[in-house]
Amino acid sequence: MPVHVLRPLTVLGDHQVTTAEIAEDVQAHHPDHPRLGAFLRVIGNCGVRTRHFTRPLGSPTVSGSAGIEERVNAAFEDALAMAEKAAKAAFDEAGLTALDIDAIVTTHTTSWAVPNLDINLVDRLHLRPTVRRVALTTVACPGGAQALIRAADLVAARPGSKVLVVAGEVLSGIYHQADDTIESMIYKALFGDAAAATIVTDEPLGPGLVVEDSFEYVLPHSVDRQAGRVDRAGIHFVSTKKALSAADDVLPQLKNWVGTDRPDFAVIHPGSPRIITDTAAALGLDEHDARHSTDTLAHEGNIGGVSVLRVLERTHADPPADGSRGYTIAFGPGFATAALRCRWQS
Repeated sequence: MPVHVLRPLTVLGDHQVTTAEIAEDVQAHHPDHPRLGAFLRVIGNCGVRTRHFTRPLGSPTVSGSAGIEERVNAAFEDALAMAEKAAKAAFDEAGLTALDIDAIVTTHTTSWAVPNLDINLVDRLHLRPTVRRVALTTVACPGGAQALIRAADLVAARPGSKVLVVAGEVLSGIYHQADDTIESMIYKALFGDAAAATIVTDEPLGPGLVVEDSFEYVLPHSVDRQAGRVDRAGIHFVSTKKALSAADDVLPQLKNWVGTDRPDFAVIHPGSPRIITDTAAALGLDEHDARHSTDTLAHEGNIGGVSVLRVLERTHADPPADGSRGYTIAFGPGFATAALRCRWQS
């Protein structure tokens, strides 16, 4: 049974932050660091020109001067506010109301909250109390693709269902001015804040992806390559040197699933310039084919589980031809891969 994904709608953090401002912040807090030159080089090479934070760079909940309680609460409050706006925009896009929704799938990793995004959105959006829920709370970067897979499963299990997919991330909440490793500098430059939402159904409510199959893969013995760490200052995102090659390590498995199929387009998670180019090349695609991912990285950065939905929104603005075949692919902590085989329906 074909599953249709409507155009996602994205809400960005209110404060645009340039890469030059990130570099200035690092210089101000590490002026005498022996690796300052290397820090500035990796920041400049991350492929990001601007990103959006929900709160200004240097504010207590972004800089790290606030404690973990204040930072976590602020991050969830901001993620929920953006997620609510994105969900309401998705209703308008689909011509639906909250009472039309049969299930909700949420992905949110960047703060701790019980109840989480799913329950809070049921309350804020006035969804039916019988709505089915799937809350993905630690998936991070593959969250958008993983949420689409779970939504497709829900539609397949109960034909006629309309599933709301919502992703919200406040990655500025893990920006720490005191952190001084190369990896922390990369993440300071890469990460931004956003939320996005879409509707998944078994009937087309507009142009978009038609999901035909999905793929999930966890790279064996890779749990240390990317991870979250919590201390008194808040949540940190840490990784090992092996994280740099993690996407390449899973590409053989991905290619086995793709087989001899050469796609016409791809929606690739903008985790870094290397992830975009290597994944595109593995599919037989070029820089032009990956332009929506590259543009997302340049203008919004890596926005975690929201990223794939934002790339898909850009794809709608400059779509492939009707009937084109493609893939949606994301990677993240685990080291995990989530992918969908799809075609474009105009």
